[in-house]
Amino acid sequence: MKAMILAAGRGERMRPLTDHTPKPLLEVAGKPLIHYHIEALRQAGVQELVINIAHLGERIRACLGDGVELGVRIQYSQEPEGALETGGGIHQALPLLGEKPFLVINGDVWTDYPFAALLQRGLGEDLAHLVLVPNPAQHPEGDFCLHEGRLRETGEPRLTFSGIGLYRPELFATCAPGRFPLAPLLRDAMARGRVSGESYPGYWSDVGTPQRLRKLNAATDGGFPRGR
Repeated sequence: MKAMILAAGRGERMRPLTDHTPKPLLEVAGKPLIHYHIEALRQAGVQELVINIAHLGERIRACLGDGVELGVRIQYSQEPEGALETGGGIHQALPLLGEKPFLVINGDVWTDYPFAALLQRGLGEDLAHLVLVPNPAQHPEGDFCLHEGRLRETGEPRLTFSGIGLYRPELFATCAPGRFPLAPLLRDAMARGRVSGESYPGYWSDVGTPQRLRKLNAATDGGFPRGR
C-alpha cells in the first residue's frame, strides 16, 4: 500500500516559524516532524510515499530527496502557491497513488499510532476508514460521531479526526481538479453508510501553533510522553 503525507499547507497559525520553514520540517526533539512519519510508515512496511508540496516545497525536496537514504521511495505532487486544500491535494496526487486504497496522514501531527494495523485493514465496500482521537482542548466539539465502528456526521459521542485515514480512489470519482476540502466528500460518504472508523487512545498531538510545538518539545526527548 502507498501512503501520502500532506505537507503543502502554509501553516498560518505557526507563523512566524513557517515564514522560512515549512511546517512538516519543524522539529520535535531535534528531528523534523515529517521524519517521524516516514520512519513509522517504513517500519510498518510502506515503501512508496507521495508528498504534496507548495509553500517552501523546495525545502522539503532538499531535505528528503527521493527517500532512498530514509529507506523509502518518495514522489512529489507539486501544487500551486496557496495549495489545493486536502481534497484537491489528494485528488491531484491520484495518478501517483494508483488504483488501490491508500493511506493518508497530515504532516503536522505527532503520534505513536500503529500504522501496521491500519495497513492490514480491508475497506470492504467502504470508501474510507478514519482514525479518531479524544477531543483535544483546542477542539472540544469534535468532528464526527463514532458508533459501532461506523462514522456519522451527527450524534454522540463525538471525536476528533486525527488526520489519519484509508481512502479508495473512488471517493474522489466525481471531483474536478482544483482547490477543495475533503470534509464534504467524507460527509457525503457517511450519509451513504460507506465510512468506517476507529478510536485511538494512544498519543496524538496536532502541532498547530508555536505554543503547542514548544509544549511538545518540553515534554519529550524523542519518545512519546504519557497523556496528551
